[in-house]
Amino acid sequence: MSYQDRIDACNHYDLNHFRAFRVNDTQVGWIKHELAERLGGWPAVFKVSSAVVNLAEELCPFEARTAAVNGVLSELLNQGVIHRRHGEWYPVTGSDREHALFVVDRAAAPYFGLRAFGQHLNGYIRNGEHIEMWLGRRALTKWNAPGKLDNMVAGGLPQGISLRENLAKECWEEAAIPPALASQAVPTGVVTYCAETEQGLKPDIIYCYDLELRSDFKPQCMDGEVDDFVLWPVERVAEVVRESEEFKLNCNLVIIDFLIRHGFIDPSETGYLELVAGLRQRIAD
Repeated sequence: MSYQDRIDACNHYDLNHFRAFRVNDTQVGWIKHELAERLGGWPAVFKVSSAVVNLAEELCPFEARTAAVNGVLSELLNQGVIHRRHGEWYPVTGSDREHALFVVDRAAAPYFGLRAFGQHLNGYIRNGEHIEMWLGRRALTKWNAPGKLDNMVAGGLPQGISLRENLAKECWEEAAIPPALASQAVPTGVVTYCAETEQGLKPDIIYCYDLELRSDFKPQCMDGEVDDFVLWPVERVAEVVRESEEFKLNCNLVIIDFLIRHGFIDPSETGYLELVAGLRQRIAD
């Protein structure tokens, strides 16, 4: 196994399985052919051809698009096509979240191949050159990746809340990091990847942060999403990422990025350039 295997696990898709999803002239996602055909049953909302699903042009502005599309999503949920409702609004955009054309429930994002934004935070303790990382063990009740290792803080980024506000909220809910301490988190860039799943396509964008903590800080989960936390030497974290599948898939990428930035993976690593480039994949468009 290798670090590259972890990157490859998050980047695999065949666009021949999908039709483009567009709002006017803006490409916003990809829809599997079977779902695209089903959406043809709502011609007032979706204009379906053999290659493209267009949102009806008369649906404007933002509020009308949101109401119409989420009305269809509710029916798909009742039919069992979409399996659950998450309860967070996600932007539908061809660029960044500040230019949303409408919003949908988070659970619908992969079915429509929408860009999904999130935030992950590496919490660590430094003693000279020695680094230990705090990791969460996901609750067994989680719908996605139950029991897997996770970054200390990780969560989705809904519409209508700033990056800093959402990070503070996630820090408190997932690890009892108070707002004053969360504000010290250092933004370190983004990790991007694109994977085909049973539901659809996941072109995801993760904003990454580092937070150096005092040795006496002990995280606590406040929302029940983490069963426990472990504090591991960074060398052990690197080995588990490289040699096992213990981590939730996208968390591997966030940790590989940390290891590169802090010099634990250096240019002597085989395939170093491919690793660095692989953490920032072109989003399918």
